Amino acid sequence: MPGESLRLWDPLVRLFHLSIAGVFVANYFFNEAGDDWHVWLGYYAMGWLLVRTVWGFVGPRSARWADFWPTPNRLGAHVRSLLKGRPLHRLGHSPLGALVMLLMLLALVVIGVSGFLMQEIDALWGADWPLQIHETAANVLLGLVCVHVLAAVYESIQVRDNLPLSMLTGRRKRLPDERAQ
Repeated sequence: MPGESLRLWDPLVRLFHLSIAGVFVANYFFNEAGDDWHVWLGYYAMGWLLVRTVWGFVGPRSARWADFWPTPNRLGAHVRSLLKGRPLHRLGHSPLGALVMLLMLLALVVIGVSGFLMQEIDALWGADWPLQIHETAANVLLGLVCVHVLAAVYESIQVRDNLPLSMLTGRRKRLPDERAQ
């Protein structure tokens, strides 16, 4: 029945999302690189990234990599639906959303590895390239976050549902063309 609420995001995915968003904002805008808080929040984020990676194989359907992996067929269908002005209704990530999410996760890995190299590998202390990689990946992540937020707002308008709110509540209203799940 339209308007009925569906469970979409499980608590682990929501906590991961909020934790990573909080760490990124704190470390990008408020903590100096190399400060204790910056370093420990970076390790915290990498721990969450490991947990989320495993959860993508063992978690519920909407958390699984196989459910939303952006294959060429899925991406093509999503682009065609956007070009035709018809929203792609599905539980979980859209194919383009999944692609952006995976790029954000990759940027996080690059940030974490380069930060680790700067902080923990004595032979690299004073080397410029880990810092340049770290800063570039952080700036790329900021751009991807902006795309992510704008796309969430756009998709919310398209599907007539508050998708960012669904990440907080874990629930989303059922759309007319969705079956019960």
